[in-house]
Amino acid sequence: MTSEKRVVVIGAGLAGARLAQRLGELGASGGPAARVTLLGEEQHPPYNRVLLAEVLAGRLAPEVVALPAPAGRQLRVKAERIDRSARTVHCADGTRVDYDHLVLATGSNPVLPPLRGLLTPGATELPAGVHAFRTMDDCLALSAAVRPGLRAVVVGGGLLGVSAARALARRGAHVVLVQQSERLMERQLDAQSSQLVHRNLTGAGIEVHTECRVRGIGVRDGQVVRTELADGYHLGTDLLVLACGVRPRTGLAAEAGLGVREGVLVDSALRTGDPHIHAIGDCAEHEGRVYGLAAPALEQAEALARTLAGSGPPVRYRGTRALTRLTLAPGGQDPLDLAVFGQTEPLPGDDVVQIGDATRGTFRKVVVRGDRLVGGVLLGELSAVGALARVWEGEEPLPAESEAPLLHLLTPDGGS
Repeated sequence: MTSEKRVVVIGAGLAGARLAQRLGELGASGGPAARVTLLGEEQHPPYNRVLLAEVLAGRLAPEVVALPAPAGRQLRVKAERIDRSARTVHCADGTRVDYDHLVLATGSNPVLPPLRGLLTPGATELPAGVHAFRTMDDCLALSAAVRPGLRAVVVGGGLLGVSAARALARRGAHVVLVQQSERLMERQLDAQSSQLVHRNLTGAGIEVHTECRVRGIGVRDGQVVRTELADGYHLGTDLLVLACGVRPRTGLAAEAGLGVREGVLVDSALRTGDPHIHAIGDCAEHEGRVYGLAAPALEQAEALARTLAGSGPPVRYRGTRALTRLTLAPGGQDPLDLAVFGQTEPLPGDDVVQIGDATRGTFRKVVVRGDRLVGGVLLGELSAVGALARVWEGEEPLPAESEAPLLHLLTPDGGS
Protein backbone atom coordinates (compact mmCIF):
# COMPACT_ATOMS: atom_id res chain seq x y z
CA MET A 1 0.00 0.00 0.00
CA THR A 2 1.30 3.42 -0.86
CA SER A 3 -0.56 4.98 2.12
CA GLU A 4 -2.45 3.72 5.13
CA LYS A 5 -5.52 1.89 3.87
CA ARG A 6 -8.60 0.77 5.76
CA VAL A 7 -8.79 -3.03 5.84
CA VAL A 8 -11.97 -4.47 7.36
CA VAL A 9 -12.04 -8.20 8.15
CA ILE A 10 -15.40 -9.85 8.82
CA GLY A 11 -14.83 -12.93 10.96
CA ALA A 12 -12.49 -13.33 13.93
CA GLY A 13 -11.78 -17.02 13.53
CA LEU A 14 -8.45 -18.58 12.62
CA ALA A 15 -8.27 -17.06 9.13
CA GLY A 16 -9.45 -13.56 10.01
CA ALA A 17 -7.41 -13.25 13.21
CA ARG A 18 -4.25 -14.48 11.49
CA LEU A 19 -4.73 -12.01 8.64
CA ALA A 20 -5.10 -9.10 11.08
CA GLN A 21 -2.06 -10.29 13.03
CA ARG A 22 0.12 -10.59 9.93
CA LEU A 23 -0.93 -7.20 8.58
CA GLY A 24 0.19 -5.68 11.86
CA GLU A 25 3.49 -7.53 11.79
CA LEU A 26 4.21 -6.61 8.19
CA GLY A 27 3.45 -2.96 8.91
CA ALA A 28 5.64 -2.99 12.03
CA SER A 29 8.55 -4.46 10.08
CA GLY A 30 8.70 -1.48 7.77
CA GLY A 31 6.04 -2.26 5.22
CA PRO A 32 3.22 0.15 4.36
CA ALA A 33 0.72 0.47 7.21
CA ALA A 34 -2.85 -0.79 7.19
CA ARG A 35 -5.58 0.37 9.56
CA VAL A 36 -7.26 -2.96 10.40
CA THR A 37 -10.74 -3.43 11.87
CA LEU A 38 -11.67 -6.99 12.84
CA LEU A 39 -15.40 -7.72 13.18
CA GLY A 40 -16.34 -10.85 15.12
CA GLU A 41 -19.81 -11.64 16.38
CA GLU A 42 -18.67 -14.09 19.09
CA GLN A 43 -18.16 -12.52 22.49
CA HIS A 44 -14.95 -14.46 23.13
CA PRO A 45 -11.49 -13.30 22.07
CA PRO A 46 -10.33 -15.07 18.87
CA TYR A 47 -9.51 -18.73 19.56
CA ASN A 48 -8.26 -21.84 17.80
CA ARG A 49 -11.38 -23.80 16.85
CA VAL A 50 -9.29 -26.89 16.10
CA LEU A 51 -8.65 -27.34 19.84
CA LEU A 52 -12.25 -27.18 21.05
CA ALA A 53 -12.39 -30.96 21.59
CA GLU A 54 -9.42 -30.63 23.93
CA VAL A 55 -11.33 -27.99 25.92
CA LEU A 56 -14.40 -30.24 26.04
CA ALA A 57 -12.29 -33.16 27.22
CA GLY A 58 -10.95 -31.02 30.06
CA ARG A 59 -7.36 -31.22 28.87
CA LEU A 60 -7.10 -27.51 28.00
CA ALA A 61 -8.62 -24.43 29.59
CA PRO A 62 -10.50 -22.06 27.25
CA GLU A 63 -7.91 -19.32 27.67
CA VAL A 64 -5.14 -21.67 26.50
CA VAL A 65 -6.65 -21.95 23.01
CA ALA A 66 -6.85 -18.16 22.54
CA LEU A 67 -5.05 -16.84 19.47
CA PRO A 68 -2.44 -14.06 19.69
CA ALA A 69 -4.09 -10.67 19.94
CA PRO A 70 -4.36 -9.31 16.39
CA ALA A 71 -3.39 -5.79 15.42
CA GLY A 72 -5.87 -2.98 15.02
CA ARG A 73 -9.38 -2.41 16.27
CA GLN A 74 -11.64 -5.31 17.26
CA LEU A 75 -15.43 -5.00 17.36
CA ARG A 76 -17.57 -7.80 18.76
CA VAL A 77 -20.54 -7.19 16.57
CA LYS A 78 -22.39 -8.92 13.76
CA ALA A 79 -21.92 -7.60 10.22
CA GLU A 80 -25.33 -7.48 8.54
CA ARG A 81 -24.89 -5.82 5.16
CA ILE A 82 -22.21 -4.76 2.69
CA ASP A 83 -22.75 -1.59 0.67
CA ARG A 84 -20.29 -2.09 -2.18
CA SER A 85 -20.89 1.28 -3.83
CA ALA A 86 -20.17 3.18 -0.59
CA ARG A 87 -17.59 0.59 0.56
CA THR A 88 -19.26 0.35 3.95
CA VAL A 89 -20.16 -2.53 6.26
CA HIS A 90 -23.37 -2.08 8.26
CA CYS A 91 -23.44 -3.86 11.63
CA ALA A 92 -26.29 -5.12 13.83
CA ASP A 93 -25.73 -2.44 16.50
CA GLY A 94 -25.93 0.38 13.97
CA THR A 95 -22.17 0.75 13.55
CA ARG A 96 -20.94 1.57 10.04
CA VAL A 97 -17.37 0.70 9.11
CA ASP A 98 -15.83 2.07 5.92
CA TYR A 99 -13.22 0.09 4.00
CA ASP A 100 -10.76 0.33 1.19
CA HIS A 101 -10.30 -3.44 1.26
CA LEU A 102 -12.86 -5.82 2.72
CA VAL A 103 -12.00 -9.42 3.61
CA LEU A 104 -14.69 -12.03 4.17
CA ALA A 105 -13.50 -14.62 6.69
CA THR A 106 -16.98 -15.60 7.79
CA GLY A 107 -16.21 -19.29 8.24
CA SER A 108 -18.95 -21.88 8.22
CA ASN A 109 -22.10 -22.91 10.05
CA PRO A 110 -22.90 -26.35 11.46
CA VAL A 111 -25.34 -28.38 9.39
CA LEU A 112 -28.48 -29.23 11.36
CA PRO A 113 -30.05 -32.42 9.97
CA PRO A 114 -33.80 -32.46 9.23
CA LEU A 115 -34.73 -34.55 12.27
CA ARG A 116 -38.33 -34.89 13.35
CA GLY A 117 -38.85 -32.98 16.57
CA LEU A 118 -35.63 -30.98 16.33
CA LEU A 119 -37.24 -27.62 15.58
CA THR A 120 -40.94 -27.13 16.15
CA PRO A 121 -42.82 -24.44 14.18
CA GLY A 122 -41.91 -21.02 15.48
CA ALA A 123 -39.02 -22.28 17.63
CA THR A 124 -35.80 -20.27 17.54
CA GLU A 125 -33.69 -22.49 19.78
CA LEU A 126 -32.83 -26.17 19.91
CA PRO A 127 -34.42 -28.26 22.69
CA ALA A 128 -32.51 -28.44 25.95
CA GLY A 129 -29.79 -31.06 25.78
CA VAL A 130 -29.30 -30.70 22.00
CA HIS A 131 -26.05 -29.05 20.94
CA ALA A 132 -24.10 -28.27 17.84
CA PHE A 133 -20.33 -28.40 18.28
CA ARG A 134 -18.77 -25.54 16.38
CA THR A 135 -18.14 -22.53 18.62
CA MET A 136 -16.64 -21.84 22.03
CA ASP A 137 -20.15 -21.23 23.37
CA ASP A 138 -21.17 -24.69 22.08
CA CYS A 139 -18.12 -26.17 23.78
CA LEU A 140 -18.72 -24.44 27.11
CA ALA A 141 -22.41 -25.40 27.11
CA LEU A 142 -21.51 -29.04 26.46
CA SER A 143 -18.82 -28.95 29.10
CA ALA A 144 -21.28 -27.62 31.66
CA ALA A 145 -23.87 -30.26 30.76
CA VAL A 146 -21.75 -33.41 30.67
CA ARG A 147 -21.32 -35.51 33.79
CA PRO A 148 -20.36 -39.11 34.62
CA GLY A 149 -23.06 -41.58 33.65
CA LEU A 150 -24.93 -39.19 31.35
CA ARG A 151 -26.29 -40.78 28.15
CA ALA A 152 -24.79 -38.91 25.20
CA VAL A 153 -25.52 -39.53 21.52
CA VAL A 154 -23.19 -38.03 18.88
CA VAL A 155 -24.65 -37.84 15.35
CA GLY A 156 -21.89 -37.77 12.73
CA GLY A 157 -18.77 -39.89 12.44
CA GLY A 158 -16.45 -37.40 10.77
CA LEU A 159 -13.39 -35.81 12.31
CA LEU A 160 -15.46 -33.52 14.55
CA GLY A 161 -17.87 -36.24 15.68
CA VAL A 162 -15.09 -38.68 16.51
CA SER A 163 -13.25 -35.99 18.51
CA ALA A 164 -16.43 -34.99 20.36
CA ALA A 165 -17.26 -38.62 21.20
CA ARG A 166 -13.80 -39.22 22.66
CA ALA A 167 -13.96 -36.00 24.66
CA LEU A 168 -17.38 -36.85 26.15
CA ALA A 169 -16.26 -40.38 26.98
CA ARG A 170 -13.23 -39.00 28.79
CA ARG A 171 -15.61 -36.92 30.92
CA GLY A 172 -17.40 -40.11 31.97
CA ALA A 173 -20.45 -40.04 29.70
CA HIS A 174 -21.90 -43.19 28.16
CA VAL A 175 -21.48 -42.32 24.47
CA VAL A 176 -23.17 -43.71 21.37
CA LEU A 177 -21.78 -42.52 18.03
CA VAL A 178 -24.14 -42.78 15.06
CA GLN A 179 -22.81 -42.50 11.50
CA GLN A 180 -25.02 -42.68 8.41
CA SER A 181 -22.31 -43.83 5.98
CA GLU A 182 -20.59 -47.19 6.05
CA ARG A 183 -17.43 -46.06 7.84
CA LEU A 184 -16.05 -43.45 10.18
CA MET A 185 -14.19 -40.42 8.84
CA GLU A 186 -14.98 -41.41 5.29
CA ARG A 187 -13.59 -38.15 3.85
CA GLN A 188 -10.12 -38.90 5.22
CA LEU A 189 -9.83 -42.67 5.69
CA ASP A 190 -10.15 -45.83 3.67
CA ALA A 191 -11.93 -48.94 4.99
CA GLN A 192 -8.93 -50.46 6.78
CA SER A 193 -7.78 -47.35 8.58
CA SER A 194 -11.36 -46.42 9.44
CA GLN A 195 -11.76 -49.80 11.09
CA LEU A 196 -8.80 -49.05 13.35
CA VAL A 197 -10.43 -45.80 14.46
CA HIS A 198 -13.64 -47.78 15.04
CA ARG A 199 -11.75 -50.22 17.22
CA ASN A 200 -10.08 -47.40 19.13
CA LEU A 201 -13.44 -45.83 19.94
CA THR A 202 -15.00 -49.07 21.10
CA GLY A 203 -11.91 -49.70 23.22
CA ALA A 204 -12.66 -46.39 24.94
CA GLY A 205 -16.17 -47.62 25.77
CA ILE A 206 -17.96 -45.80 22.95
CA GLU A 207 -20.78 -47.65 21.19
CA VAL A 208 -20.44 -47.10 17.44
CA HIS A 209 -23.18 -47.63 14.83
CA THR A 210 -22.34 -47.13 11.15
CA GLU A 211 -24.82 -47.30 8.26
CA CYS A 212 -27.33 -46.03 10.77
CA ARG A 213 -29.64 -43.09 10.16
CA VAL A 214 -31.27 -40.91 12.80
CA ARG A 215 -34.91 -40.18 12.01
CA GLY A 216 -35.94 -37.89 14.85
CA ILE A 217 -35.76 -37.04 18.51
CA GLY A 218 -38.17 -37.26 21.43
CA VAL A 219 -38.63 -34.21 23.64
CA ARG A 220 -40.36 -34.00 27.01
CA ASP A 221 -40.93 -30.66 28.77
CA GLY A 222 -38.47 -29.02 26.37
CA GLN A 223 -35.68 -31.55 27.10
CA VAL A 224 -34.42 -34.22 24.71
CA VAL A 225 -35.09 -37.71 26.12
CA ARG A 226 -34.50 -40.07 23.19
CA THR A 227 -32.95 -40.39 19.75
CA GLU A 228 -35.07 -42.24 17.20
CA LEU A 229 -33.26 -44.35 14.60
CA ALA A 230 -34.66 -45.14 11.14
CA ASP A 231 -34.99 -48.83 12.01
CA GLY A 232 -37.40 -47.95 14.82
CA TYR A 233 -34.90 -48.39 17.67
CA HIS A 234 -34.81 -45.65 20.32
CA LEU A 235 -31.77 -44.56 22.30
CA GLY A 236 -32.34 -42.99 25.70
CA THR A 237 -30.66 -39.60 25.47
CA ASP A 238 -29.71 -36.90 27.98
CA LEU A 239 -27.32 -35.09 25.64
CA LEU A 240 -27.41 -35.01 21.83
CA VAL A 241 -24.45 -33.62 19.86
CA LEU A 242 -24.96 -32.79 16.19
CA ALA A 243 -21.65 -33.09 14.31
CA CYS A 244 -23.09 -33.48 10.81
CA GLY A 245 -20.67 -31.30 8.91
CA VAL A 246 -20.52 -27.60 8.10
CA ARG A 247 -21.65 -25.27 5.34
CA PRO A 248 -19.73 -22.13 4.27
CA ARG A 249 -21.28 -18.88 5.48
CA THR A 250 -21.93 -17.07 2.22
CA GLY A 251 -25.05 -15.04 3.02
CA LEU A 252 -23.34 -11.65 3.22
CA ALA A 253 -21.51 -12.25 -0.04
CA ALA A 254 -24.60 -13.46 -1.88
CA GLU A 255 -26.69 -10.53 -0.67
CA ALA A 256 -23.95 -8.17 -1.86
CA GLY A 257 -24.11 -9.69 -5.34
CA LEU A 258 -20.77 -11.50 -5.20
CA GLY A 259 -20.22 -14.82 -6.94
CA VAL A 260 -21.13 -17.83 -4.77
CA ARG A 261 -21.32 -21.54 -5.47
CA GLU A 262 -20.52 -23.75 -2.49
CA GLY A 263 -18.33 -20.94 -1.13
CA VAL A 264 -17.50 -17.36 -2.07
CA LEU A 265 -15.67 -17.54 -5.41
CA VAL A 266 -12.13 -16.17 -5.39
CA ASP A 267 -9.26 -16.07 -7.88
CA SER A 268 -5.54 -16.67 -7.32
CA ALA A 269 -5.32 -13.30 -5.54
CA LEU A 270 -8.11 -14.49 -3.20
CA ARG A 271 -10.20 -11.71 -4.73
CA THR A 272 -13.92 -11.90 -5.45
CA GLY A 273 -15.58 -10.37 -8.50
CA ASP A 274 -15.29 -7.03 -6.69
CA PRO A 275 -11.60 -5.96 -6.71
CA HIS A 276 -12.03 -4.37 -3.26
CA ILE A 277 -13.37 -7.55 -1.61
CA HIS A 278 -11.46 -10.75 -0.83
CA ALA A 279 -12.42 -14.01 0.91
CA ILE A 280 -10.33 -16.54 2.86
CA GLY A 281 -10.82 -19.58 5.07
CA ASP A 282 -13.83 -21.85 5.32
CA CYS A 283 -16.11 -19.50 3.36
CA ALA A 284 -13.83 -19.20 0.30
CA GLU A 285 -13.98 -21.39 -2.81
CA HIS A 286 -10.80 -21.44 -4.87
CA GLU A 287 -10.67 -23.35 -8.16
CA GLY A 288 -13.76 -25.34 -7.25
CA ARG A 289 -12.59 -26.32 -3.78
CA VAL A 290 -13.67 -25.31 -0.28
CA TYR A 291 -11.07 -26.69 2.10
CA GLY A 292 -12.66 -26.30 5.53
CA LEU A 293 -9.30 -26.98 7.22
CA ALA A 294 -6.91 -24.95 9.36
CA ALA A 295 -3.80 -25.24 7.18
CA PRO A 296 -5.38 -23.76 4.01
CA ALA A 297 -6.99 -20.97 6.07
CA LEU A 298 -3.61 -19.97 7.50
CA GLU A 299 -1.90 -20.19 4.10
CA GLN A 300 -4.59 -18.03 2.51
CA ALA A 301 -4.29 -15.48 5.33
CA GLU A 302 -0.53 -15.29 4.80
CA ALA A 303 -0.85 -14.86 1.03
CA LEU A 304 -3.50 -12.17 1.33
CA ALA A 305 -1.62 -10.29 4.05
CA ARG A 306 1.40 -10.03 1.76
CA THR A 307 -0.80 -8.90 -1.11
CA LEU A 308 -2.52 -6.19 0.94
CA ALA A 309 0.69 -5.03 2.59
CA GLY A 310 2.85 -5.07 -0.52
CA SER A 311 3.51 -2.49 -3.19
CA GLY A 312 4.11 -5.10 -5.91
CA PRO A 313 1.75 -7.48 -7.69
CA PRO A 314 -0.60 -9.71 -5.66
CA VAL A 315 0.82 -12.90 -4.16
CA ARG A 316 -0.69 -15.81 -6.06
CA TYR A 317 -2.44 -18.51 -4.06
CA ARG A 318 -2.11 -21.84 -5.84
CA GLY A 319 -4.01 -24.06 -3.43
CA THR A 320 -2.93 -25.93 -0.33
CA ARG A 321 -1.65 -29.47 -0.01
CA ALA A 322 -3.06 -30.04 3.47
CA LEU A 323 -1.99 -32.76 5.90
CA THR A 324 -4.49 -33.59 8.64
CA ARG A 325 -3.22 -34.79 12.01
CA LEU A 326 -5.31 -36.00 14.93
CA THR A 327 -4.47 -37.58 18.25
CA LEU A 328 -7.32 -39.37 19.99
CA ALA A 329 -6.98 -39.49 23.78
CA PRO A 330 -3.53 -37.86 24.02
CA GLY A 331 -1.95 -38.69 27.36
CA GLY A 332 -4.77 -41.10 28.17
CA GLN A 333 -5.44 -44.78 27.74
CA ASP A 334 -5.38 -46.35 24.30
CA PRO A 335 -4.23 -43.25 22.36
CA LEU A 336 -4.33 -43.25 18.58
CA ASP A 337 -2.31 -40.95 16.35
CA LEU A 338 -3.54 -40.27 12.83
CA ALA A 339 -2.07 -38.47 9.83
CA VAL A 340 -3.79 -38.20 6.43
CA PHE A 341 -2.59 -36.40 3.32
CA GLY A 342 -3.51 -36.20 -0.34
CA GLN A 343 -5.59 -38.77 -2.17
CA THR A 344 -5.99 -41.88 -0.04
CA GLU A 345 -8.21 -43.84 -2.45
CA PRO A 346 -6.30 -45.20 -5.48
CA LEU A 347 -7.50 -44.74 -9.04
CA PRO A 348 -7.19 -47.49 -11.66
CA GLY A 349 -3.51 -47.91 -12.48
CA ASP A 350 -2.25 -46.49 -9.17
CA ASP A 351 0.14 -48.48 -7.01
CA VAL A 352 -0.56 -48.99 -3.30
CA VAL A 353 1.98 -49.92 -0.64
CA GLN A 354 0.64 -50.67 2.81
CA ILE A 355 1.76 -52.20 6.09
CA GLY A 356 -0.68 -53.12 8.85
CA ASP A 357 -0.28 -54.53 12.34
CA ALA A 358 -3.67 -55.37 13.85
CA THR A 359 -2.14 -56.38 17.17
CA ARG A 360 -0.45 -53.01 17.70
CA GLY A 361 -3.25 -51.10 15.97
CA THR A 362 -0.95 -49.51 13.39
CA PHE A 363 -1.59 -49.01 9.70
CA ARG A 364 0.40 -47.26 6.96
CA LYS A 365 -0.59 -46.85 3.36
CA VAL A 366 0.64 -44.72 0.48
CA VAL A 367 -0.77 -44.25 -3.01
CA VAL A 368 1.64 -43.79 -5.94
CA ARG A 369 0.55 -42.47 -9.35
CA GLY A 370 3.23 -42.84 -11.99
CA ASP A 371 6.39 -41.67 -10.26
CA ARG A 372 4.63 -39.43 -7.72
CA LEU A 373 3.42 -39.99 -4.18
CA VAL A 374 -0.17 -38.67 -4.21
CA GLY A 375 -1.48 -39.55 -0.76
CA GLY A 376 -1.25 -41.63 2.35
CA VAL A 377 -2.71 -42.65 5.70
CA LEU A 378 -0.74 -43.41 8.86
CA LEU A 379 -2.34 -44.59 12.09
CA GLY A 380 -0.87 -45.57 15.42
CA GLU A 381 2.76 -44.60 14.83
CA LEU A 382 3.75 -41.44 12.99
CA SER A 383 7.55 -41.48 12.91
CA ALA A 384 7.47 -41.77 9.11
CA VAL A 385 5.03 -38.93 8.46
CA GLY A 386 7.68 -36.20 8.15
CA ALA A 387 9.65 -37.95 5.44
CA LEU A 388 6.53 -38.96 3.51
CA ALA A 389 5.04 -35.46 3.74
CA ARG A 390 8.21 -33.88 2.38
CA VAL A 391 8.15 -36.15 -0.66
CA TRP A 392 4.44 -35.51 -1.21
CA GLU A 393 4.52 -31.74 -0.67
CA GLY A 394 7.54 -31.34 -2.92
CA GLU A 395 5.89 -33.43 -5.66
CA GLU A 396 9.25 -35.09 -6.09
CA PRO A 397 9.56 -37.98 -8.56
CA LEU A 398 10.23 -41.30 -6.89
CA PRO A 399 13.08 -43.53 -8.04
CA ALA A 400 12.21 -45.91 -10.85
CA GLU A 401 12.18 -48.83 -8.41
CA SER A 402 9.91 -47.03 -5.95
CA GLU A 403 8.66 -49.87 -3.75
CA ALA A 404 11.86 -50.36 -1.75
CA PRO A 405 12.29 -46.65 -0.85
CA LEU A 406 8.63 -46.41 0.08
CA LEU A 407 8.86 -49.48 2.30
CA HIS A 408 11.83 -47.81 3.97
CA LEU A 409 9.83 -44.63 4.51
CA LEU A 410 6.90 -46.61 5.92
CA THR A 411 9.01 -48.31 8.59
CA PRO A 412 9.50 -46.62 11.99
CA ASP A 413 13.14 -45.78 11.23
CA GLY A 414 12.26 -44.28 7.86
CA GLY A 415 11.07 -40.98 9.26
CA SER A 416 14.08 -40.41 11.48
